Amino acid sequence: MMNFISRLLGRSPPTLSEVRPNDAAAIASLHTASFQRGWGEDEVYRLLIEKTVVAHRAMSGTTMSGFILSRMAAGEAEILSIAIAPRQRGRGFARPLLDLHMRRLAGLGTRAVFLEVDENNAPARALYRRAGFRDVGRRQSYYQSGASALVLRRDLG
Repeated sequence: MMNFISRLLGRSPPTLSEVRPNDAAAIASLHTASFQRGWGEDEVYRLLIEKTVVAHRAMSGTTMSGFILSRMAAGEAEILSIAIAPRQRGRGFARPLLDLHMRRLAGLGTRAVFLEVDENNAPARALYRRAGFRDVGRRQSYYQSGASALVLRRDLG
C-alpha cells in the first residue's frame, strides 16, 4: 500500500546502481542540463570505460535522475561530477547516491575523496558538509561566471 501511495505522489525513492557504458548518452544529457559546459556523449563514454573511474546512477523507473563519477589514483579519488535532474532536485536523491558512491570508493581502498564546488552553489555545499567534507582550498575565479571553486576533502576509513 505504501509503495502505491509513494508512486501516486511521485515520491518513490530512486533505484541506485553502477553506471554502465551504455548510460553515456543519458549522463551527457543530464550533465548538459545541469552545468554551463556540458559533457558530450563521447567524452562521457571515454570516462566510463576507464578502469580508474567509478560511477553510479539514480534511476526513477527508466529515467536517469542523477549520477556521480569519480576517478581514483594512488589511494585518493576526485569526484568529477555529480548531478541530479532539475525536476528531481530537493527530493533527497543526492545524499543516498553520494553515500553509496563513497562506500564503494572506500571498498576499493580509497583513503580520501576530493571535489570542487562552485562557492555559490549553496545546496551542493550543504550536501557535502552533511556528508563530512571540509574545505581544504580555493581556486579563485575558477568558473566562467567568475565564481571561485571551493576544494573539499573527506577522509574515508
